[in-house]
Amino acid sequence: MGESRGGGCCPPMDLMRSEPMQLVQLIIPVESAHLTVSYLGDLGLVQFKDLNSDKSPFQRTYAAQIKRCGEMARKVRFFKEQMSKAGVSPKIILEKGDDLDFDDLEVKLGDLEAELVEINANNDKLQRSYNELVEYKMVLQKAGEFFSYAHQSATAHHQEMESRQAGEDALEVPLLQEEKSVDSSKQVKLGFLTGLVPREKSMLFERILFRATRGNIFIRQSVVEEPVVDPVSGEKTEKNVFVVFYSGERAKSKILKICEAFGANRYPFSEDLGKQAQMMTEVSGKLAEINTTIDAGLGHRNNLLEIIADKFEQWNVKVRKEKAIYHTLNMLSLDVTKKCLVAEGWSPVFAANDIQDALQRGAVDSNSQVGSIFQVLRTKESPPTYFRTNKFTSAFQEIVDAYGIAKYQEANPGVYTIVTFPFLFAVMFGDWGHGICLLLATLYFIVREKKLSSQKLGDITEMTFGGRYVIFMMSLFSIFTGLIYNEFFSVPFPLFAPSAYDCRDTSCSEATTIGLIKVRDTYPFGVDPVWHGTRSELPFLNSLKMKMSILLGVAQMNLGIIMSYFNAKFFGIGVNIWFQFIPQMIFLNSLFGYLSVLIIIKWCTGSQADLYHVMIYMFLSPTDELGENQVFPYQKTVQLVLLLLALVSVPWMLLPKPFILKKQHETRHQGHSYAQLEETDDNSLQVETSEESHEHEEFEFSEIFVHQLIHTIEFVLGAVSNTASYLRLWALSLAHSELSSVFYEKVLLLAWGFNNVIILVVGIIVFIFATVGVLLVMETLSAFLHALRLHWVEFQNKFYEGDGYKFSPFSFALVSSEDDC
Repeated sequence: MGESRGGGCCPPMDLMRSEPMQLVQLIIPVESAHLTVSYLGDLGLVQFKDLNSDKSPFQRTYAAQIKRCGEMARKVRFFKEQMSKAGVSPKIILEKGDDLDFDDLEVKLGDLEAELVEINANNDKLQRSYNELVEYKMVLQKAGEFFSYAHQSATAHHQEMESRQAGEDALEVPLLQEEKSVDSSKQVKLGFLTGLVPREKSMLFERILFRATRGNIFIRQSVVEEPVVDPVSGEKTEKNVFVVFYSGERAKSKILKICEAFGANRYPFSEDLGKQAQMMTEVSGKLAEINTTIDAGLGHRNNLLEIIADKFEQWNVKVRKEKAIYHTLNMLSLDVTKKCLVAEGWSPVFAANDIQDALQRGAVDSNSQVGSIFQVLRTKESPPTYFRTNKFTSAFQEIVDAYGIAKYQEANPGVYTIVTFPFLFAVMFGDWGHGICLLLATLYFIVREKKLSSQKLGDITEMTFGGRYVIFMMSLFSIFTGLIYNEFFSVPFPLFAPSAYDCRDTSCSEATTIGLIKVRDTYPFGVDPVWHGTRSELPFLNSLKMKMSILLGVAQMNLGIIMSYFNAKFFGIGVNIWFQFIPQMIFLNSLFGYLSVLIIIKWCTGSQADLYHVMIYMFLSPTDELGENQVFPYQKTVQLVLLLLALVSVPWMLLPKPFILKKQHETRHQGHSYAQLEETDDNSLQVETSEESHEHEEFEFSEIFVHQLIHTIEFVLGAVSNTASYLRLWALSLAHSELSSVFYEKVLLLAWGFNNVIILVVGIIVFIFATVGVLLVMETLSAFLHALRLHWVEFQNKFYEGDGYKFSPFSFALVSSEDDC
């Protein structure tokens, strides 16, 4: 439940039981409260209780300081966003930021934010002007080309008309001159507008203009080859330059409204070619000036961000700590004199001296005239659960905590999970070749853990890194079980000795065990390699792994029941020992413990007895003779006794406990069992049992009886279903072995048989990807989940209640690891 915290001399870690806790009261003078809470945050061993839960956040003593911290946190986030946009990374500073004054830091952050906001505003303004000038330059270029082309066309047309008029008849001249004079008097001056419109809207823009003016416009568009940055949105957009000719103010007003609706930016333009050239020169000059100014502004901005980056982590940690301190101070209550703050919280018993040292240092360093007071309170409230762990055990503890937090001082399954979890995984995954691959991948994370712990990793990588020691243990156990199964990527090797069997003559082959005779001593460790590839391999390994799964399952379930005994003994609940532990042990071992003994006897004696037949007819016909299925003398008598014990243990579990609890309740309320409180030292804590915690509540016998009935039925049925559930060890081990064999024989050996380099290379690549993707990733995840289920359901439900709550101390180490302030 988190790695070990706290200074001073601590007792050795005890994973079996959670740390003894005590409810402490701290009376701290107001003038030293801030510094004292800061020292307690460094210590990280006090979980404060909220003594102001009836007040809203705005009614609390330090609401104004919380608001200031929130504003400072906003400024720090603003700096982080600006540095991220500019590509500036915060510098990692090893020195602490405790020497920073809070008020000075607030002023400094405000000044830096104001300066940065001003620089950004000026830069945005200049950037918008620059983008407008770029668009203006495009308009001058494209519209200038159009007007230049139109001017040349008009000049050529005028010259052509003059040449025609010179050759006409003199009689027609007066008439033409008169007509010309009439036309000149009726000429209408056309206006025009220029600008840019987004290319995707250009066709619709032209169509709307045509309909709005009833066709009384003339529009020309020219494509801008490269996207330009829009001055309004700041995004790169493909645009067209347009020129719209119109007649009359009414048409102009319509065109202006349509341009505004389509987001078309308009720019002034002159028909005079000389003015166009002059405007082009002015725009180019302004662009160069603004570009220089923008570069200077960005340089100043980057320099400012570099200054911020040098101290960013220090400021960030300082703001986080201050905010956490004031949040904690808001949980404390003022005494009647308003000169002291009263705090209550849970802390481990071993931390009492460290907490008192922190209180004393806070009083001395803040020059307080009055010291803080530390005292232990008596309470009937259930304390939080705290296990001191390290980087190795923390991941295994998280596996248990994911099911439920242990009740205070309850036996912790985590200490057994360190061994049993990776072992059960390895039973399903056993292959020492695959185990070595997992080991190498895990060693990479372990060797580089210091570097990787300071980096931001992806979700899957971070999860894998957090469980690196779990995977490390899983890989070691996989190598062990792989050596037992004698499988290296499904290939057997005579590592420890030659095979004990050999062919009787040349007629036998590896495909059959007929003709094999034992010529040497039994293979010393694991499965004899001669079994692999033979006709008897599957029946032999099926029988071996199925029986092994039952033995492991019964052993682990017995361990769970034994743990319930230690829980009952620790909490002093004798009724659970006599009417829960004993009948459960009898019932489980009368049936499946007996089956485990038969399996071991059969292995040792080589008996041909059918154990399925023995177990089935133990219930159906317990008095029949066993015949050839008899494994040991007086077996029938033993079976009758065990069956009788199993039947007796069911009412033993069901009936006595509810009546005994009822009797104890009646006795308590008759006043015969009230005892005086014994004198205990200040560091002790009296904790009630689950039955005693309800002594002042109404006792519902029917509810207790129904609960016990459900518990009994659950255990009886669970004894059968849980034992069957352990057969998943056999099934997944067989599946893993067969998949590995298929990939080896049907991919690698098949490619090798073609005697072609290309096919061989392709086969090796396919084999590697299939091994990594299916066996090392999917099968690892599958075996992990099944091992998780066996621990959560089959093992922990025998003794683990998991209804406690986690010890969450006020700690700067936890505050600094959060992403947001």
